[in-house]
Amino acid sequence: MSKVIYLTDDRTPAAPGSAAVPGAAALPAPGQAVRDRRARPLRDLRISVTDRCNFRCTYCMPRDTFDSNHVFLPHAQLLSFEEMTRAAAVFVRLGVRKIRLTGGEPLLRKNIETLVGMLAALRTPEGEPLELTLTTNGSLLARKARALKDAGLARVTVSMDALDPDMFARMSDTDFPVADVLRGIDAAAQAGLAPVKVNMVVRRGVNDDQILPMARHFRGTGHILRFIEYMDVGSTNGWNMAEVLPSADVIARINAHFPLVPVRSDPMGRVAQRWAYADGGGEIGVISSVTQAFCEGCTRARLSPEGRLFLCLFTGRGHDLRALIRGGADDDQLAAAIAGIWAGRGDNYSERRLAATPGAQAEPKVEMSYIGG
Repeated sequence: MSKVIYLTDDRTPAAPGSAAVPGAAALPAPGQAVRDRRARPLRDLRISVTDRCNFRCTYCMPRDTFDSNHVFLPHAQLLSFEEMTRAAAVFVRLGVRKIRLTGGEPLLRKNIETLVGMLAALRTPEGEPLELTLTTNGSLLARKARALKDAGLARVTVSMDALDPDMFARMSDTDFPVADVLRGIDAAAQAGLAPVKVNMVVRRGVNDDQILPMARHFRGTGHILRFIEYMDVGSTNGWNMAEVLPSADVIARINAHFPLVPVRSDPMGRVAQRWAYADGGGEIGVISSVTQAFCEGCTRARLSPEGRLFLCLFTGRGHDLRALIRGGADDDQLAAAIAGIWAGRGDNYSERRLAATPGAQAEPKVEMSYIGG
């Protein structure tokens, strides 16, 4: 049977048996964020609630690896909702102001709206609510949207790589109808989970003929369509630079039909470059990790389903927080350990990819289906 291997950092903090936790750091003042070696604050936390998904998108969970014999994490290894919420509260103490739930497909996690409600109850040191969002493939969104909104979710992002039914089936490697994803997007908007963001991964020569149909469909709807360069996340998707269509080309294609103007945004924490339709028809975004690295503004940490902390989407090494959470560490010890991990962070994979010699040996990387996009 197949199983993807995930590496663990040798410096992972051990469960506390003494007053100090190895690698711990001083905590920031209330309301201040802990910063890494490049002075990047910890502002965003992505919590992957499951490594399971009902799609087999070729760039994320290729079916030849994630087949019927693939071993997913057993439920007992997953963090409970209470453990996730406790960890999230500690991250908020360290500066996190936005939490995104991911997967796998997060709506496959039973009673996910319960977790949403628990996280929605958290407050910053200033007493403000968090920005709470979720990324989904949309397959269960029509039936879940209202419950998610009622529980406290602010908005959703839907992954959708084509409007054409045949191309959608090819990209997702599923027979799930694209029309049902569109119904899920409508249901989310009607429930108040707006604006809905729609993410399209673009592969040159595969689905790039869908750029204009997608732009045309979502123009004027109030939804925000974002185009993502095909990235070398994980080690199983057969990534090839020749299939990367630069975001500049995407903008040029759309601009030729629907004139665009740039929208200014804060570079710290920014992932997407924003563009507005000149005629007021809304906006789009492009995420250009391959051709225009944005490592200098990355403020994200990622928590895996069983409690490993990852500091970069492209890393292969995580830090075991579950051992601390289940080993008796109090919140101060957990916070000090996380602060120490973040303070030592220097990750800049996308910058190094740009500077790498062609043909250089790639480093092992965690799979996106396990840690979220």
